[in-house]
Parts: sequence; C-alpha cells; structure tokens
Amino acid sequence: MKNKLGLIVLFMVVQMAFSQEKPNIVLLFVDDWGWADVGFRNPKFHTPNIDKLKRDGLNFERAYIATPTCSPSRASLLTGKEPVRFQMVRHIIDSKEKAAKNNIAGDEFNLWPNDPVQMPSRNWLPLEEVTYAEKLKEYGYYNMFIGKWHLGSEKYHPIHQGFDAQYGTGDHGHPGDYYAPFFKTGNPLPEIKEGTYLTDVLTNGAERFIAEYDRQQPFMLSLWYYNVHGPHIGRKDWLEKYQKEGLTGKDAQYAAMVSAMDESVGRVRKALEDKGIADNTVIILLSDQGGYFSNAPLSGGKIGGNTLGEGGARVPFIVRYPGVTTANTTSDVPVQSIDVFPTLVEIASGKKSKDKGVNGKSLFPLFQGENMKDRNLFFFRSYEDQYTAIMNGDWKMVKYHSGRHDLFNIKNDLGESKNLIDLEVDQAKRMKKQLEKWEKKAVPQF
Repeated sequence: MKNKLGLIVLFMVVQMAFSQEKPNIVLLFVDDWGWADVGFRNPKFHTPNIDKLKRDGLNFERAYIATPTCSPSRASLLTGKEPVRFQMVRHIIDSKEKAAKNNIAGDEFNLWPNDPVQMPSRNWLPLEEVTYAEKLKEYGYYNMFIGKWHLGSEKYHPIHQGFDAQYGTGDHGHPGDYYAPFFKTGNPLPEIKEGTYLTDVLTNGAERFIAEYDRQQPFMLSLWYYNVHGPHIGRKDWLEKYQKEGLTGKDAQYAAMVSAMDESVGRVRKALEDKGIADNTVIILLSDQGGYFSNAPLSGGKIGGNTLGEGGARVPFIVRYPGVTTANTTSDVPVQSIDVFPTLVEIASGKKSKDKGVNGKSLFPLFQGENMKDRNLFFFRSYEDQYTAIMNGDWKMVKYHSGRHDLFNIKNDLGESKNLIDLEVDQAKRMKKQLEKWEKKAVPQF
C-alpha cells in the first residue's frame, strides 16, 4: 500500500514538473503608442520599466503592423493573418450614429465615407477564425484576457474566441474618460469607484490574476490596454510632473498616459517576480499602430493620410524569453505583428506552426540570434487614397488608388523624404510586380 502511495505521489510530482516546463506568457498590447514615444528613444518620456524590459530582452527596431488601424491590428495579432484576407480593413464602428450612416445591409460590414473605392469592412472578427488563445488551449494553456477588445459585440467577445475568462472588456473602441466611470453605456467596470484611473484598474486585475493563479497548467495573460488612445487624459500625478518639466496641453496629457502604462508594465513584472515565476514567463510588449502625435524622426502617423508611413506602421516591440533571448540585444530585421501567432505556437508546443493559413513566420530564429529568410511584408487599409505597401529589406513601396507610387530606402532615409520611384527604376518595377501579385491573391473582390 505504501509503495503504491509512493508511486502515486511520484507520478503527481513528475506530472507537475512536466506541466511547468512550458513557460507562462504575458502579452502587453498598447493602443496608439508611437515607436518614438519611449524613454530609450526620446528622453522626453519617463519609461524606466519599459527601458529595463529592453535591457532584459530583445528589442525589434523594425516591427510593423500589417493593417495599422485599431480593429484590424488586433485581428492580425490574434490570427497571424493579414486582415485584408478576411475583409477587415478598417476599425469596427461602435457608434450608433456612425453605424446608421455608414453600415450596409446586414450590419456585417461597414463603409467609410472618404474611402475612394468604398470597400466593405467587417464589423466583427468571424468566430470561425482561429485565435492564438484557441491554439494555445490545444497545448494546455489557460487564457486570460484583460482590457480592450474592439473586435465585435458581446457575441464575439474574448470568451467566445478561445479565452477562458475576461475582465474590463466591452464593445467600445475607447473609453469616454480614463477616470471612472469610464463608459457612458455598456460599462464593463461599473463597480469601480469614481476617480479611479482605468489603466490602474486593469493592472490591478492582472496582478490579481497572477497572484491567485493556482492551476497546474501554464497560462497566457493578454493585457490589452485602452491607453494611450484618446481622449488624452493623463493620470494626475504624472500630469503634474510633466507640466513642471514644461510640457503643456495634450503633450503633457499624452506623456502622462505613456508613463502610467509604463508603470503598469513594471507592476506586472513585479507580480510575476513575487509569484516566483518571472524566470519561466515570456513577456511580449508591442503597440497596435503608430502614434497620434508627432512620430519624428519617422514620417506619418495614425492620422493625416500617411498611416502606411513608418510613423504609422512601425511600432515598439520587445520580447523577453528567459533562457532563449539574449539580454540587451536588438534586431534590425523587419518583422510584423502577424509573426506573433506562429511564435506563440512554437513557444507552447516546441514545434513550428504548420498552419498554411497563417501569413506570419515564427520569430524563434531571431530569438536565438540566427537569421530569417528574406521575405516581403505587405500592408493594407482602406480609408483614403493611400492604401497598400510592400517592404523588402531596406526597400519600401507605397501605392495609392490614384495611381501614384512612392519608393523609399528606409535604411538611408528613415524619414521617407526622398521618393526614388523615378531613379531606382528596376527596383520599382520589381516591387510593383510583387505587390500586384499579392493584391490579386490577398485582396477580396467586392
């Protein structure tokens, strides 16, 4: 009897050890956070926790979003697909007034008044699309979602897309106020007392989840911030600090929002350390698109008709994978948010993703200091004349509905100030052909 009991105990210990071999994963996804809006690139911002994460991990200098706008950026992260392939080329309209004006029959799609080609765009992420949460569940992960979703109404919320639980998630693309009450309608956090800052509330939820987690299976925590999307309302203590340093108006408000988000990154890391699991947890930090304000030295941004410029499509992206990534290293290889999905699959399974429907590539070679095969990256959105782009290494071509093409060498011209379309004729010809070939395959006809 004693021998049998001993074998059972031994089996349980071995099983626990095996279940803990897989690392936990924390994905921190920030809204509208510009590539240059971080302390290690711009001393205007106080971001000691993100700066430390960079020193502890691998920093991607050239990370991009396949469709740099709110909802599609989320869809690409979740599915590993270029969102144009399932007709999500714009943000999901969440205002009844706008919906009445812009939606078409069936409410499955919306139209944008200024879109020259009136391309339909989905109002939710289809449930049949496979998310990283659904995939990681196959490998034994528990999936927790906290924060902004913006991929459809309640029927399409995270808990219906592979996540086991959600917190602070509603239908809106942004809060009405960053101080409670946060939303006038459909408030997912009605219990929070007035005057509490939204980013702190979500971080409290993340800390609680980490501290109380008691399952034997590994977890993936997705903390998708509403910060730093407008309305630009900074936390008051940080706002006062920046104002004393000479910033005013929205500049001060925005900087305060960035620092509140940075503080959250630090709190999440401390919660992992306090739990004793920091060395068995992968941390991924990135933004959903370029910043609303100046993105200098990059050109373009969230608004202004040049969102496919570096300032709109390039984002901060840092990964810390203890025992795999090397501390304080940087990669200049162009990568995209669609690469996160196959990377997560490889982290969770130990094997490369074989899903042919996924457009991204695993970043494991770069994690290990190796090279990746050269490839084309493609971009697409449908709001204005500028609508698609292709990038290969240092070369980038941007295409417009009006027939215009711009060609830049990003290595030599970070600000995209020198259009080489009429000078680099052979390069332009090659990239035009590659882009047209991709469009025929990836862009749905309507």
